[in-house]
Amino acid sequence: MPNFKKERTYVMVKPDGVKKGLIGEILHRFEQRDLKIVALEMFHATKEQIDNHYPKDEAWIRRLGQKTLGTYEKYGLDAVKELGTNDDLELGKFVRGWLVEYMTSAPLVRMVVEGVHAVDMVRKICGATLPYLADMGTIRGDYSNDSPVIANMEKRSVMNIMHASETPVEAQHEIEHWFGGREEVIFDYKRYGEE
Repeated sequence: MPNFKKERTYVMVKPDGVKKGLIGEILHRFEQRDLKIVALEMFHATKEQIDNHYPKDEAWIRRLGQKTLGTYEKYGLDAVKELGTNDDLELGKFVRGWLVEYMTSAPLVRMVVEGVHAVDMVRKICGATLPYLADMGTIRGDYSNDSPVIANMEKRSVMNIMHASETPVEAQHEIEHWFGGREEVIFDYKRYGEE
């Protein structure tokens, strides 16, 4: 049975979070909720690393394209006129490419966060993936106001400060991808007052 007190998740501060000087604030938000930072490192990712971070399967790429089409429909915009196509696979490939470019444009901070239901707790602290929908009091709600409509029109990725694993399985995969073979940089320690 899993130890829910020691669940681990993967978090990455994205280029806009680094450039806005939010690394300390992000760490503070996690630690004030009794989560532990057990691995932390600033680095500059290669295109290959980011390409391998994001799924490459057609269903995931189509989902990106479908989200883009949904956004265009919601705001009465014409995807063909703005982006040259309304094919969900082609649009998904555009968005995935913009993600890779964005994530390699500046240093990132990768970390492993541990604690009670860490995956869900971290996502709650981060707020909704789309910053304009994130509640005030969350990191994205307090420090970002980007929109997929604007990002698509500017042919770039949505700037949403950080990435956080969605599920324990995804967290395990991402921790292995970003820290695999370097277990010595993931620490096991007790916080003050922890039994």
